[in-house]
Amino acid sequence: MQTLSPPDEAERPVVLVVDDAPSSLGMLCDTLESSGYTVLVAADGEAALQRLELVVPDAILLDGLMPGLSGFETCRRIKANAALAHIPVLFMTGLSETAHVVEGFECGGVDYVVKPIRAQEVLARLHTHTRNARITRMARDAVDVAGMGVVFVDARGRIAWRSPQAALWLHALDAAPAAGLLPAALAPALAPGAAIAVATAAGARISVRNLGAAALGETMLLFAAQREGAAGKPSARLAEAALTPRETEVLSWLAKGKTNRDIGEILGTSPRTVNKHLEHIFEKLGVETRAAAAALASGQLA
Repeated sequence: MQTLSPPDEAERPVVLVVDDAPSSLGMLCDTLESSGYTVLVAADGEAALQRLELVVPDAILLDGLMPGLSGFETCRRIKANAALAHIPVLFMTGLSETAHVVEGFECGGVDYVVKPIRAQEVLARLHTHTRNARITRMARDAVDVAGMGVVFVDARGRIAWRSPQAALWLHALDAAPAAGLLPAALAPALAPGAAIAVATAAGARISVRNLGAAALGETMLLFAAQREGAAGKPSARLAEAALTPRETEVLSWLAKGKTNRDIGEILGTSPRTVNKHLEHIFEKLGVETRAAAAALASGQLA
């Protein structure tokens, strides 16, 4: 049977295999190696966490039942670490009862394979999850390249994910934040359509805009540095874009977190027409996403 190509031929993705009987996974490890992956092995949860202090793999294959720290608890600790939370964890275990499967997903796993392991099946799943994780990470990191940051907050006010730039700003806003919680100064930003400005201890001002609901009921907050004297004055980029009055209206409502349907109802037009306006706006501003356009308009349009 022909093996799948790894997610990126230019570099060998790294996979950490965690199992208390790694010798029984010889065929799987050989298949991964021959398919272009670099395989690291840990015999238990504690050893895996020690490995992760030295290297950040592209994916983790994790046994659910091990002596000492279980695979489920190991996964929880991995997901609690912001530097590791993005790594896809695939459980491969002999525990097949529904309660175990549910626990595997609840603690942060992206897939669950029941032993005995079929190497080609695991390879196919690993290929998909590794590729998706990389695409997601690149898309979110791209926000930082534009000088912005993104934070996802769950229904309990806990930070579900934050981009690297956003993490720096969160620390600047609250040097001793409560574990996993959004700083109190940003609580007003959780109101639908909210847009606030907050100051760091060093005096820098940061604008925070609520972009609405994301996946799994999380709220997406967009962070951007607020330049001195910028409030109320169109940026040079906006001025050069030469937006029409209607395009300016659409962008203004977009910056307030409104959907195409919302904007259409406000302006008395169809969502499809709003989308056409947005296509022109994106082209004029030189951006590709709603978040990037909203960031440029944040604090600039009434």
